[in-house]
Amino acid sequence: MKKLPVGIQTFRTIIEGDYLYIDKTEIARVLIENYRYVFLSRPRRFGKSLFLDTLKNIFEGKRELFRGLLIEEQWNWEVTCPVIKISFSGGVHSTADLEEDLLHILKSNEERLGLKCENKSKAQYYFAELIKKASEKYQQKVVVLVDEYDKPILDNIENIPEALSIRDGMRDFYTKIKENDEYLRFTFLTGVSKFSKVSLFSGLNNLEDISLNPDYGAICGYTQLDVETAFAPYLEGVDMEKVKRWYNGYNFLGEKVYNPYDILLFIKNQKMFKNYWFETGTPRILIELIKKNNYFIPNFNGLKADDSLVNSFDIEALNLETIMFQTGYLTITRLMDSGMGVGYELGFPNKEVQISFNNSILQSMMASGSQKEPIRHELLNLINAGDVESLEPVIRRLFSSIAYNNFTNNDIERYEGFYASVLYAYFASLGLDIIAEDVSNKGRIDLTLKAEGRALLFEFKVTDTEPLEQIKTMKYYEKYSGERYLIGIVFDPKARNISKFEWEKI
Repeated sequence: MKKLPVGIQTFRTIIEGDYLYIDKTEIARVLIENYRYVFLSRPRRFGKSLFLDTLKNIFEGKRELFRGLLIEEQWNWEVTCPVIKISFSGGVHSTADLEEDLLHILKSNEERLGLKCENKSKAQYYFAELIKKASEKYQQKVVVLVDEYDKPILDNIENIPEALSIRDGMRDFYTKIKENDEYLRFTFLTGVSKFSKVSLFSGLNNLEDISLNPDYGAICGYTQLDVETAFAPYLEGVDMEKVKRWYNGYNFLGEKVYNPYDILLFIKNQKMFKNYWFETGTPRILIELIKKNNYFIPNFNGLKADDSLVNSFDIEALNLETIMFQTGYLTITRLMDSGMGVGYELGFPNKEVQISFNNSILQSMMASGSQKEPIRHELLNLINAGDVESLEPVIRRLFSSIAYNNFTNNDIERYEGFYASVLYAYFASLGLDIIAEDVSNKGRIDLTLKAEGRALLFEFKVTDTEPLEQIKTMKYYEKYSGERYLIGIVFDPKARNISKFEWEKI
């Protein structure tokens, strides 16, 4: 079997090193033949850099690297183009370093192309001269490839003035692309976030965004067919449905795809189900925005969004849902036609993200030294065993472990949503099948949990009422068959814990 290309983003290294390569060259050919200015947004670790490097080798006419691949007989390898490749994927960038970083990148391209530029006073002028001179020397129009165009901004997203300064500097730089249209054959920018054209791309408003174009839904990532064919020898004896639940599910309006990093690390680590992609880094700003805005965590699954929400990233008015979608923590679960344009339903793409993201939220809420892990394991064991009676003391310990500062400077403890969010995060971090505000023909159930063929229906109150009676009176349980457990919980805002726990089996 071929070696697995874990962490390799260079096309030549994969081909010459005889690593496994999932052929994306036909998608590349169609893209090149149909577009001139292209933008692609995908989450981190999704294969953007490898695809961009594949494009570079195509334009440079490296036919020997494409033997046996789909593009080999469909491309004119006699015609080559000079390529300017700009990558921000390495290191952390700041305003002070940005100009120097750009100058260094441009100098590397100048040397590789054998050029001699005169105006190096500012990166934007250097860039413009580089494009023109490359076209003149090679008597061909130039290809510009930009990898992780937004990384300098995202590196500083928690420092808004710094991020804005970098954004403005990048805008001046990218403007030179449009100004040199007569010298350009093809331009391709990749990144995680999509900034509005009026903020970062005001000088490059001819970019065509293919991020949610169904024809390019699988431009990065592995399809189910890829996993079942190319990876079949590596996955013998593995429960493929479980692999699908854990790592598939990213939807960019084409075929659902796997994050390549997950599949490669899953195989390399003896097929252990772990959070490979998630553990490479969760933006702290996500957790901070959730806590700052007292966000109702169950809303993440089934979130309704319009086109502007998923497509516009604004530094000056950060939108939590937009960041969650563009960074890959939420994906499109359903396309909706509301009569007012396209709409989307968003949710966690798979079990890895559901478990890991909710676990991160819990970690941010727990008091220092609290024993979160034993509580999670106890909860899971009790739920799988159907031991509802023993849930009360565990849930009490759970709320006792929440850090005091989650309650300060607000009256969050008076809202049922806070307690529902905490329990939802716990259950979601266990990988269980949960439905928040579950709709029946009689009303809404606060939380439904399904495990081992049984349904647990929760009703929460922060006043001294009878939540269990409400479930029974409204007969919420009738939509489920099998074992059904009705659980009513009343929270005491002063004690910040349970004041009443009642349950009944139907």
